[in-house]
Amino acid sequence: MERVVITGMGVISPIGSSQERFWKSLTEGQSGVRRIQGFDASGYPVQIAAELQDFDIGRYLTPREAKRMDPFCHYGFSAAKDAWEDAGLSVDEINPDRAGVVMGCGTGGLHIAQKAGMLLPEKGPKAFSPFMVSQLILNIISGHIAIHFGLTGPNYVVTTACAGGNHALADGLDLIRQDEADVMVVGGCEGSINELGIGSFAAMRALCRDFQDEPERASRPFDLNRNGFVMGEGAGVLILEKESHARKRGARIYAEVAGAGRTCDAHHITAPDPEATQAARCMRMALERAGVNADGLDYINAHGTSTKLNDAGETKAIRKALGDAADDVSVSSTKSMTGHLLAGAAAIEAVAAVLAINNGVVPPTINHETPDPDCDLDITPNVARERKVDVAMSNAFGFGGHNACVVFRGV
Repeated sequence: MERVVITGMGVISPIGSSQERFWKSLTEGQSGVRRIQGFDASGYPVQIAAELQDFDIGRYLTPREAKRMDPFCHYGFSAAKDAWEDAGLSVDEINPDRAGVVMGCGTGGLHIAQKAGMLLPEKGPKAFSPFMVSQLILNIISGHIAIHFGLTGPNYVVTTACAGGNHALADGLDLIRQDEADVMVVGGCEGSINELGIGSFAAMRALCRDFQDEPERASRPFDLNRNGFVMGEGAGVLILEKESHARKRGARIYAEVAGAGRTCDAHHITAPDPEATQAARCMRMALERAGVNADGLDYINAHGTSTKLNDAGETKAIRKALGDAADDVSVSSTKSMTGHLLAGAAAIEAVAAVLAINNGVVPPTINHETPDPDCDLDITPNVARERKVDVAMSNAFGFGGHNACVVFRGV
């Protein structure tokens, strides 16, 4: 079976809105968590988030175009443009019928929905813009990307909460392997930092309420004193290509997408299965489809949300999936720096895993101050580590019990 390779990557993240800045921040252990600036959060129980710091929408869209999109589309579209440019692709050298888009998104046009909801009591039906539906719906991001590049192949959005980015990667891999496409634009995006997003996640007590005056310390995956995740925003996009297609045009190849697994806990709407049975099966499935033994895995970019249940459950899943080999695998949660981008998380974490392969560096899990005996992995605490990484895995587990794991291999 012909290999599927990555030829381009784009990142819009709280620690850098370019691949280069993103990687530099990761390896230096820089946190993107701050006091919220986008709205007055003084009356909210959670007043911190990982907002974008250096994103310039004017680099990607005209003011007219930007006005007709919700921020989640700003981020996904911009990351796609950067990934396309990074891949050195030209519409003249592809068959548009064999090029498509799969994106992951969880909440869609949350900013547009909130704005209309606030205007509705005052303006009634006049609160609704004729563009509102096309700003709200989740699938519109894949449509925008396809329209811009003229891609007429498979096109849709995956909505599996925080697993969406990995599901998009897995689907892109399958579509190329099934010979339905030569090129796929895949990734995930989210823009949920507003009153509605922060308020609703805080109400379900999913967000960290500690360290409100020391926000950089709030996201602490695998630490004993973790107590919730920190909301992030942004997008990651990767260009997948059939290897022969990439080599024919002389493209730079970052890595191979070697295998993917997809399972469901079928346990609880928001809580992971405490036995981690299906999360472990998902990891084993990804490794088996990649043709990699447990002792051949070098690095795991963990889902690592900084919640009590996830981090302990993911530790159990890794140990169940890898057995004794779990002791030799480097693990880290880059959410300690970026916060949790929901459906965008797995996409930027896939980029991190691929860059770990390319640079021989494992990014750290910052804020690891007190070890948790229930999280007894080599989680690369606080400082990046040089290590040869031939094979890396990215884990993603979403509300609803959705599990998706993807394996990358150096070429």
